[in-house]
Amino acid sequence: MNALFELSHAEVHFRKVQALTGVNLSISAGESVALVGANGSGKSTLLRLLHGLVLPTSGQCQCDLRVTQAMLFQRPFMLRTSVQNNVALGLWLRGARWPAARVHALQALARVGLAPLAERQARTLSGGQQQRLALARAWALKPDVLLLDEPTASLDPHAKREVEQLIAEFTHSHAGDAVEAAPSMTLIFASHNLGQVKRLASRVIYLEGGRVLADLPVNAFFDRENLRSVSEAADLFVRGEST
Repeated sequence: MNALFELSHAEVHFRKVQALTGVNLSISAGESVALVGANGSGKSTLLRLLHGLVLPTSGQCQCDLRVTQAMLFQRPFMLRTSVQNNVALGLWLRGARWPAARVHALQALARVGLAPLAERQARTLSGGQQQRLALARAWALKPDVLLLDEPTASLDPHAKREVEQLIAEFTHSHAGDAVEAAPSMTLIFASHNLGQVKRLASRVIYLEGGRVLADLPVNAFFDRENLRSVSEAADLFVRGEST
């Protein structure tokens, strides 16, 4: 598989705070990678490093410049305009003519079940609807890599299931929804929901204190013996987090 990201001894400092320390990892095209760990472990910083929002203080973070990326945050920012225009603007900025951008935006909204709300002001949507709108904005751009920071953390159970299903469909990680002729989108996401990790990820990276302590296939990560060998905190984290 082609490596999209290569990190070598990557470190990120924010003044006196060392957010990431000595991170070495490689992520290949088509993988579904979950970043897990307690609050403050470095998950969000690692996502931002991969996306280019922060630069390594030392070490290297190399990204295949031929791929396109889209990143969704836990609380997506909604522009003060309609639902349809929130999607169309990204396409227009990529070079599409405005009428065509509006048409493609409506298609993306239909994909996430929001087409009937196209003319509604985006900021009046519920939390789950805003997250689906954010996914529509990302999907419309056809990115090679989708990065998600706690994509369902603030949603109710029904909205969580809806958003998770869309993520699975977009990344072809849900068996019945894959389109054989289309390449898989690479998924990298941070989550505290370990049930979600089991459902969406093929690989789990566990962070603790800004360090990568485990990088395992998903089934191996949830093997208790493996967790005990990683750290006591990792074992407690998996036992204590919601599924």
